Amino acid sequence: EVQLVESGGGFVQAGGSLRLSCAASGFSLDDYAIGWFRQAPGKEREAVSCMKTRDDDTFYSESVEGRFTISSDNAKNTVYLQMNSLEPEDTAVYYCAADPLSCYVLRNVPDYWGQGTQVTVSS
Repeated sequence: EVQLVESGGGFVQAGGSLRLSCAASGFSLDDYAIGWFRQAPGKEREAVSCMKTRDDDTFYSESVEGRFTISSDNAKNTVYLQMNSLEPEDTAVYYCAADPLSCYVLRNVPDYWGQGTQVTVSS
């Protein structure tokens, strides 16, 4: 059974940093695309970042490129999202997602979702 468990959300002031973690089970990060979405109140869910190690594939949305970094510890089967220079516009629930195919598929219709973790950035 595939499970994704996020942690690391919280409250931070603008300009600060947070690191989200997503512990995956039921599959190997070597074989899956895994990434992050976010959804702010009243807005559509947005694909933020994705990686698939086997294909050397990485994606960042324009809104976070240069500020956020996705990485993984495959020994721990955990993916991270390091978020720097946070802005109030980054406030959202952040979801981990995974798909066996590719980052392109994950960005549209991932097979698996985590439960989400709240990130709040104050101005």
